Amino acid sequence: MLAVLSPGQGSQKPGFLTPWLALPGAEARLRWWSALAGVDLLHLGTEADADEIKDTARTQPLLVAAALLAAEHLPMHDVALVAGHSVGELGAAALAGVLPAEAAVTLAGVRGREMAAACALEPTGMAAVLGGDPDEVVAVIEAHGLHPANRNGTGQVVAAGPVAGLEKLAAEPPARARVTRLQVAGAFHTPYMAPAEAALAAVAAGITPADPARILLSNLDGSAVNHGREMVQRLVRQVTAPVRWDLCMRTLADLGVTGVIELPPAGTLAGLVKRELKGEGAPEIVTLKTPDDLPAARDLIARHSGLSGHEPVIQFRVVVAPAAGTFEPLAELAEGVDLHAGQVIGHVATRQGPVEVTAHGSGLLTEWLAHHDDPVAPGQPLARIGGHA
Repeated sequence: MLAVLSPGQGSQKPGFLTPWLALPGAEARLRWWSALAGVDLLHLGTEADADEIKDTARTQPLLVAAALLAAEHLPMHDVALVAGHSVGELGAAALAGVLPAEAAVTLAGVRGREMAAACALEPTGMAAVLGGDPDEVVAVIEAHGLHPANRNGTGQVVAAGPVAGLEKLAAEPPARARVTRLQVAGAFHTPYMAPAEAALAAVAAGITPADPARILLSNLDGSAVNHGREMVQRLVRQVTAPVRWDLCMRTLADLGVTGVIELPPAGTLAGLVKRELKGEGAPEIVTLKTPDDLPAARDLIARHSGLSGHEPVIQFRVVVAPAAGTFEPLAELAEGVDLHAGQVIGHVATRQGPVEVTAHGSGLLTEWLAHHDDPVAPGQPLARIGGHA
């Protein structure tokens, strides 16, 4: 299984979009998206210096546009799973078919402007806590009146909140950990971003999303999301909720992901995956930094998608487990039967009782991916629905 990842804020570098402008239609696409985002993406991606692209209002739409621009040159129909880190979730949602690219770029513009405005309300910031026991680190962060805004795995937790609390954390770090202040405008992914969440919700309410056409992981809890409307709600909520990238990587491992492509500006997420998913079974990784990396990315997709370019492309949707427990498919449903959207295909037995599993689209039940009494985790694929395009 192959995963495509969309990076978040902090991964940008001056001039990183310059080589992409050589591709046909790239400049026109960026001009169109600039009009939607309310910022000059061409300037920001080619001529702007590090300070200019550090501005939250500019950085967020720039990152989403860069990921979508590069993905247009990949055979995304052969990709099984997508995920994004923080604002990168907007790009991932577009690549999963939940949002049109134009909606993702527009929302990134709103998100960036409103989060920048929220940062200006009071002095807050963020700091990376590297090393130490993760649970102890979180406990110390909270004891200083701060929030664990990002849990990135590999011994990295990002604390966020008032500047005074961050200074105290630096003076009294957790055991066996070091604290590094981050050059950001404020406390992202904490309650301090509540005004930005409300503003984004008002705009997002006007969007009519589609259900994901491939597995789409959520930063909220690392689970796969079946329904487009739920994903939009999660995208809005994520402005104030912690980014659980550690749980997203755990899901990559649980699903047996064998290949990973990070979209530009690539490097940060690939590094986290490399450090977290190592040893036997570690995924093969391609960092897509310039168009020169496209052949390697396409080759990785061809080798890890399980689809041959000489066969008809199978368009499918994956139904995933809504909770942890044991799976009980409906006995009368055999592979090959027609299903309709919303039809119950089984349930997951949990300690709190059975949770229904429903088909989120019409089509053929092409394959059961889990069977009677199989233990399942949240987001684990249960069945494949679809047909030939």
